[in-house]
Formats: sequence, structure tokens, C-alpha cells
Amino acid sequence: MLRKSPSPPAASLGSPIVPRSSSGPTRLWTAIARPEVIAPLLVGLLALLLWEGAVRLFAIPPYLLPGPWLVGQTLIAEWSELFPSLLITLQITVLAFIAATVSGLLLAVLFAQRKWIERSLFPYAVMLQTTPIVAIAPLIIIWFKNSTFAALVVCAWIVALFPIVSNTTLGLNSADRNLQNLFQLYGASRWQTLWHLRLPSAMPYFLGGLRISGGLALIGAVVAEFVAGTGGARSGIAYQILMSSYKLQIPRMFAALVMTTVLGVLIFVSLTWLSDRLLRHWHESALQRGN
Repeated sequence: MLRKSPSPPAASLGSPIVPRSSSGPTRLWTAIARPEVIAPLLVGLLALLLWEGAVRLFAIPPYLLPGPWLVGQTLIAEWSELFPSLLITLQITVLAFIAATVSGLLLAVLFAQRKWIERSLFPYAVMLQTTPIVAIAPLIIIWFKNSTFAALVVCAWIVALFPIVSNTTLGLNSADRNLQNLFQLYGASRWQTLWHLRLPSAMPYFLGGLRISGGLALIGAVVAEFVAGTGGARSGIAYQILMSSYKLQIPRMFAALVMTTVLGVLIFVSLTWLSDRLLRHWHESALQRGN
């Protein structure tokens, strides 16, 4: 006699098998314990150890080269004075970056309308990029004598503008020619082609320009602050660096430099994250990074 095999449990009939989700700490550790995260941290830690060891081995005085341990102590001790200045520099950087993003995108769209427009105006964008900001910053500060803060924003905007204009113009001109012909075949207008084809094609180029422009906006803000030399309650981090160097407070100067560097890294990481979020489902650069 044939015996019936036992039937599966009722709970398993028709119900998909759902894997157990890992806990929050496990997911966090999985995100951190990746080679692209661990490797830079190890290299940075090794560099700090070598730096501290060289300072102690050769007995280098702090007014020439402070060790990272002394810089860290100074950073903690001077945090209440340095951090508000860093926030002022961050405000200038963010405003200049937003202005560069909007104006750069609009200029790139204008350049992409007609080839003669691009050839007529693009050289002046190059001239604006190649002009040293240190040379024209005093003149801009004189023009905005009633608002030094606005002058600093303009200086940082000039530095941050060109990468967005250049990259976005390249992206708009790199749309697939066959798709453009298809749009023309179906009678799409110039603005419909721009909105539905050329702007999406230019998105990776535009986001690449944003990553470059974010760091340049910070550099422009710091350089403009150096030139302006403004103090008081509205002084940025560059003023703190200048005052520390004048008073030979080198550990304090290094602490301000570390804060500026970390801010630049955070800006780049944030823009890279934004780029990955916008491109991860369709563009090869984000797909390859995700793998």
C-alpha cells in the first residue's frame, strides 16, 4: 500500500518565504565594514601615527609642526570659538554654491540652444574661470563696501561657476543623435526635446560638475575671507587661521585647517551621495558603484 507523504504545514501553503531582516546595528556594521570605507580609514590612521611619531622622534617644536594629538587637544579647547566661524564660512559656501548651480544651469541651457551662442559667450566663461580670484577680490569688496558678506559670496560664486557651466554644456551636447532625430520625426518642439531628452542626458555631467563646484565654492569663500581680512562676530574660519598664524598659535591654526578640510570632505561626500541616489537606477556610473 502506498503511504501518503505528510502534507506541508498550513502556514507554508501559498505564503512566500520572507528572509529575516538584519537588525539595525548589523546593517550599520555591514555598511561600515566595506573595503572602500575601511581602506581610507586605515591609511589615514597610519598617516597620523607616522606624523605623531616623527614629531616626537625629532622633537619638532609645536610652533613649527604640532603633532596630531596636540592639534586634537587644541581643537577641543578652541571649539567654542572656531565652530561659529566655520558656520559663517559654510553660509558663504552654501549661498555661492546655490547661485552657481542655478546660474550655471541656465547659462548651459542658453549655450545649448544655438552653436553661435556657445561660441560667442563660452570664451568669457573661460576668462572668468582663469582670472585669479585673489586679484579681483579686493575690487569686488570695494564694489560691495556696504556688505562684505555679499562680496564674499560673489567671490566664491565666481570660483564655483565654471565647472557647472562646462560640464552641463557638454552633457546637453552629448545627447544621442538618433534619439534627437526620433524626436524631430515625431514633431517634438525644441523645448520638449530639451526637457525630455537633453536635460536627462546631461544629468550625470551636471552632477559631476556639482561635486567639483562644491569644493571650489569652499575654496573661493576661504580665499575671499583671506583677502577681506574681516574680523568681529561675522568673521569666517579664514580669519581665525590668519590670526593664529600672526600670533604663532600654530596648533590652533592647524585645528582650524582640519575643520575646513573636514567640511570640504563632507560637502563632497554629500554631493556624491546625492548623485548616486539620482542615478542609481539607470546610469552606468552609479550602477557600477553600487555593485
